[in-house]
Amino acid sequence: MKNITISADENLIRRARQTARFLGKTLEEAMFEWLESYAWKNVSARKYDALMKRLRRTVRSAGPYTRDEMNKR
Repeated sequence: MKNITISADENLIRRARQTARFLGKTLEEAMFEWLESYAWKNVSARKYDALMKRLRRTVRSAGPYTRDEMNKR
């Protein structure tokens, strides 16, 4: 595993440590969770874009529909 170093305001680090402690984890654990979720956001967005591109070619609408037609059950 690689190490990273960041610089931040002392008060920000103190508050972040307090928040992490309140959540029952270390600041390092909280930062790792954030980094992991941040890294996957881009992947999810690309997957969504690819899905929308595929569906654009396969899904055809017979619309436009009236309000009554759209609310019909």
